Amino acid sequence: MRAESVLLPGMVRRHYDLPSLNALAAFEAAARHASLTRAAEELNVTPGAVSKQVKALEDEIGRPLFLRLHRALELTPEGHAVFQSLKDAFERVSGTIRQVGLRGSPRSVSIGTTMAFAQLWLMPRLGDFWTAHQDIVIDHVISDRTHELRRTDLDLRVRYGDGAWPEERSAPLFGDRIIAVASPEFLARHKVKTVQDLSGLPLLSVEGVDWTWTTWADFLRETGAPHRKLSVRRFNSYVIALQAAQAGQGVALGWVSLVKPLIARRLLVQASPVSITAPQSFYVTWPAGPPLKQEAEVLRDWLLSVND
Repeated sequence: MRAESVLLPGMVRRHYDLPSLNALAAFEAAARHASLTRAAEELNVTPGAVSKQVKALEDEIGRPLFLRLHRALELTPEGHAVFQSLKDAFERVSGTIRQVGLRGSPRSVSIGTTMAFAQLWLMPRLGDFWTAHQDIVIDHVISDRTHELRRTDLDLRVRYGDGAWPEERSAPLFGDRIIAVASPEFLARHKVKTVQDLSGLPLLSVEGVDWTWTTWADFLRETGAPHRKLSVRRFNSYVIALQAAQAGQGVALGWVSLVKPLIARRLLVQASPVSITAPQSFYVTWPAGPPLKQEAEVLRDWLLSVND
């Protein structure tokens, strides 16, 4: 005889016999990031709310899904099984909805970049893409806060680093070199004959936004120049630091691929002939889950084909 389930007072029968979808979404995000905090940022809720949803899911299943370590989360075997099932299901649903939504709609692709990359590298070249692909609309997400570019709804990202990011695939766009740049007027007032002369000048530095970014201490150490007791003015935006350099407020570090148009217009000039190889490179990245839609593949391949 088949046993029948009994609904207790206050219980709601769900057609697919699933836990709360909010709890499933919170658990999937926490498992994917291995972090309640990063899951909360993605879902736009508090870490406490994510923790509460995960605990409710564990109570309903009757098994722990995470080992809660010091400042870290680790999936239990049961948690890993649930996460993998959710990940596969969410990817299939996402792909279906995306395809349904594209029918009869303009073709579009989203890309996330920093302000500096968008303004100094991407926009001057994008006209060629629009000429060749007039039917594709590009949605830009521009931010200098790296966590804001980890949004799961972005098709592509341009990132500076070593090419290895969790849950992402990457292809190198280009390496770079780093030089010292300043306005012509600034260098007319401050004679720079050797790289050592830079150590005594006002130095404009971007710090605290992305710790892979090279600082003045890194640059001077690499070139063998003094790098202690520097007069550093710090910024949290590379675009603002370059604007300060153009205004004659000091010397900035210039990633050649980005400052090339400013040098061509004589808004900035190279302050010293010394340069170093950038320790990181620029990459185009995309989620490691479902295959890229066609529009994203077109933009990615175009980015990789650009030759200066």
